[in-house]
Amino acid sequence: MKYTQILLPLLLLINSIVPIEVQAQEEVITDVNKQENGYLLLDKGLQFRITDAINSMYNFDFEKAERGFLVMRYTYPEHPLPYFLMGLSQWWKIVVAVDNKSHDALMLKYMDVTIEKAAKMLDDNPDNKEAAFFLAGAYGFQGRLHSERKNWTSSTFASRNALKYLELSRGEEELNPELLLGDALFNYFSVWIPENYPLLKPLMLLFPKGDQQLGLQQLEEVAKSSFYARVEAQYFLFRLYATEEKKPFKALEITSYLHSKYPNNPYFHRHFARQLYAVGRGREAKDVSLEILKRIDEKWTGYEATSGRYASFFVAQSYERMGESESSMPYYLRSVAFGNELDAQESGYYLFSLLQVGKILFKQGNKKEAKRYLDLVKENSKRRHPANKEAREFSKKNKLL
Repeated sequence: MKYTQILLPLLLLINSIVPIEVQAQEEVITDVNKQENGYLLLDKGLQFRITDAINSMYNFDFEKAERGFLVMRYTYPEHPLPYFLMGLSQWWKIVVAVDNKSHDALMLKYMDVTIEKAAKMLDDNPDNKEAAFFLAGAYGFQGRLHSERKNWTSSTFASRNALKYLELSRGEEELNPELLLGDALFNYFSVWIPENYPLLKPLMLLFPKGDQQLGLQQLEEVAKSSFYARVEAQYFLFRLYATEEKKPFKALEITSYLHSKYPNNPYFHRHFARQLYAVGRGREAKDVSLEILKRIDEKWTGYEATSGRYASFFVAQSYERMGESESSMPYYLRSVAFGNELDAQESGYYLFSLLQVGKILFKQGNKKEAKRYLDLVKENSKRRHPANKEAREFSKKNKLL
């Protein structure tokens, strides 16, 4: 098993504690220095004041969001929260196009400052769960980024620290449901990881045994009740429901909400289209995907080749299922072009797009070009891949060998 296959699920576990969606609260605490147990995370007045900035970040208006975070940094210069939010803002610029390294240095710098400020808090009070919260989150994001960049030594170091502080941050009742997110993901993935990645069993033996179903219940609670962690819980829920739990309609419900709440977030936008496609609502997936492609053409922030690869394929599939293969062709070709741009020639979207182009060309009577596209499927995939198998069978049946 490749090292990347082992490490990435572990990073999924630790990359869990982030402040997310906030909504305006009716009750506002006017004394900004009054914090329950000294935890800034529980300051309702601060929550109210930063609502607009955080929502702007998740709606990809980074300029507006970061102005708000800078004001908070001026007000709380020794607290890790504003630095973490600035780092998180950089992370969202990365996550929609992970091959773009232009935001890496600033993201890592802000997380370093977060770690420095949180470590000082923990030195002053070893029982400070809030400090552990930020240490786990900052190390988790650093580990995830280093993993994406294949900096394995740095990633392993950050991952170990994140796991350590994740454990320290657990179990603080007064911070629930904010810190419940860490408990939820720990419960779910501490069971899931050893079952799916046996080589990690020795590492997970160092931590308490989790409860997978309890983890899901806790994620649902955070998604409904928390202030900072609501969207992050929803993010993990839709991923789990779409894959591990095999509940695509639940995943669709969540992605629909996230897209409606943050309509300019390309990550939520493309996953909404993906879930529509997954449950068979092809025409709706097509309409949503055409909007994604339009925004790519208009160069909206964050709309790039990954979203385009999904969207083009969904549009093409919709046309083909309506019996309009001629209309589907340019969108399959565009999905191929996005795949080439991303150097993602082994992805399913790329391979099945090539396959369908080959079939359409054969139907049009262009056997030479059809064979070329079918050969590309075989060249870019392993023999056991479904697209490879289908390309071989189609070529053999139609004497394109």
